[in-house]
Amino acid sequence: MLVIGLGGPPGAGKSAVAEFLARTPGVKRIDLDRVAWGLYRPGSALYDELVARFGGKIIGSDGGIDRKKLGRIVFSDPHARADLDAIVHPAVGRALQGIIAAGRARGTRILLVEGALLGVSPHVDYSLFDAVIWLTASREVRRERLARVGRENHVDRVPDRPAGMATVVDAAGTIADTAERVRRLIARLGKDVVDAEKQ
Repeated sequence: MLVIGLGGPPGAGKSAVAEFLARTPGVKRIDLDRVAWGLYRPGSALYDELVARFGGKIIGSDGGIDRKKLGRIVFSDPHARADLDAIVHPAVGRALQGIIAAGRARGTRILLVEGALLGVSPHVDYSLFDAVIWLTASREVRRERLARVGRENHVDRVPDRPAGMATVVDAAGTIADTAERVRRLIARLGKDVVDAEKQ
């Protein structure tokens, strides 16, 4: 099974490309945001760590973490954002290990792991991935896409370029075009893995 990380800033098209590719038999998509949110549940170790760091003001009326309240804190304070990443990303990585094991047991051929910070976070265990692909588009293109869903204020939440060894893919065109570029990269990587195993 190939484990492919799909990162990039908001508006680059990660979700749409991952959804498009996941229509192919044997390809499964995982959204790391949703994995993280599942770990925020009251009583979990992550919940306790977040409340210890950010205080009771992040708890919603239902007793769970209010992600909007947490977001207002971390996106206005770089130190708070760094602390959040240091708490959440390792926990998500541990959960991802279980997801990868389950995918292998099910016979998944390709696991697409979508996460905005794949390629920029120092807290991600990149040894879990066969490759990380970073989708990029101009700030103007991304802002226009985000404006369609009322999220244009998210345009600067993630750096435009990866810090690590991600393969950059231009995602300024259509979703179908970008998905095809990513598919070709994955196909090439799959062949490289098979060739390496034969040696």
